[in-house]
Amino acid sequence: MKRLKNPFYNRDIVSIKDFQRPDLDYLFHVANEIKTSLPNDSLKNKSIGLMFLEPSTRTRLSFESAMNSLGGKSISFGNLSDSSTQKGENLSDSLLTMDQYVDAIILRHASEGVSRYASEICKNPIINAGSGSEEHPTQAMLDVYTILNECGKVDNLNIAIFGDLKYGRTVYSLLYALSNYKPNIYLVSPKPLQLRSDPLIELKNTLNISVHENLQDIISDLDVIYTTRIQKERFPDLQEYERVKGSYKIDNNLLTNAKENLVLLHPMPRSDEIPGEIDNTPYAKYFNQVSAGKLIRSTLLHLIFTENPSF
Repeated sequence: MKRLKNPFYNRDIVSIKDFQRPDLDYLFHVANEIKTSLPNDSLKNKSIGLMFLEPSTRTRLSFESAMNSLGGKSISFGNLSDSSTQKGENLSDSLLTMDQYVDAIILRHASEGVSRYASEICKNPIINAGSGSEEHPTQAMLDVYTILNECGKVDNLNIAIFGDLKYGRTVYSLLYALSNYKPNIYLVSPKPLQLRSDPLIELKNTLNISVHENLQDIISDLDVIYTTRIQKERFPDLQEYERVKGSYKIDNNLLTNAKENLVLLHPMPRSDEIPGEIDNTPYAKYFNQVSAGKLIRSTLLHLIFTENPSF
């Protein structure tokens, strides 16, 4: 591959909408190179600050593990109860303090727009590790990378996004990432959990989208199913959650009509929408997805801090 200019150097990762297909292609190319020749001391003089103001397992651990594997260091709040937020410190002051100590900040927050705000007031790069109900750009990057790895392509695939499409932020980021490609998208959910109307109208301008309520009706056509849990913590009314919980599930009976090479993905954590019995089927690729999380985030950190990478 011809040596290209690094589009990620010293750049904020706030929204997947800020990146185009050439950017993603470059990221995935470098990820494939790093996978076989990881530069394990490339960031030995760099540090990241982890500001996770919402719970996280895979995203936080993968960033920590990624930075460690590159020889860098990370610091964090540990948990919110140990920080000065308990004394009334505002977010701006917390961000500006962390910005003095590290070379980049990994930020997760429940509210929309917080990562964009952080990128405006901090001198160092901000990486959005999930904000509100619409943005999780690094998850979208690793999701597309996983699809590409498992299927060999993204264009012309039949991809179902199944589950809580209303509140699942990974859904929105993934759809905007996929709008750089040419797949056929099937949105499958109970009516109360369908994609919100404004994003749906926008996405229909760039994606071939159809809306369904029953996965069984289309499963024989699908190459990929991306399943999400019901996002209980984002429901404004818990009675609304009670009405829809447990309303969809992927089980062996459903998969009897699937293609032999169907790829089943899930951003995790899962609840009961994919039972453990599915883990041992050839369809289950969601732990490959978890592994891709560390690789893609390692690659992003390497590219953000390295102007002219050797790949």
